[in-house]
Amino acid sequence: MEGAPPSLHVRSATTADASACAAIYAPYVSDTAVTFETVPPGPAEMAERIATALRGHAWLVLEEDGRVVGYAYAGPFKSRAAYRWSCEVSVYLEIGRRRTGAGRLLYDALFRRLVERGFRTVVAGMALPNDASVGLHAAMGFEPVGIYRRIGWKHGAWHDVAWTQRALVVDEDPPTEPV
Repeated sequence: MEGAPPSLHVRSATTADASACAAIYAPYVSDTAVTFETVPPGPAEMAERIATALRGHAWLVLEEDGRVVGYAYAGPFKSRAAYRWSCEVSVYLEIGRRRTGAGRLLYDALFRRLVERGFRTVVAGMALPNDASVGLHAAMGFEPVGIYRRIGWKHGAWHDVAWTQRALVVDEDPPTEPV
């Protein structure tokens, strides 16, 4: 139907989504300091990242009318055992989709999935400046915990990284093992 709003759908990613996720991520790598990677990963590398995230945490994609337009994922915060209830999260959207509610939609679904798996805390790091990401994370209830100053060099300049965290669940002590 002409003029109908687009159909947005969040689902668990599969390795078949690797090409779409790599295409979304590539301009962030090549053209911005949002990520400190300097070479965009290809579909094979992205497929491995998706498979790894799905084994221990989660990777979700956002589809609009059946086409992947964004993704969010979680991975380990640190490798030491005491950190196993915490994870680091990220969200990436097609360029031009910032401040549309798409990031919030992905994070809401991701956080529900992480709670189901037994995770308690999420953290996110944001290379600065990045007003869109800072705003999204604040709106999602993340609280600032610190800034690493001049920690990454990209595109001819030093960049700070702001770290934030959010509790997913505050109960049950000791916690059950995440699955």
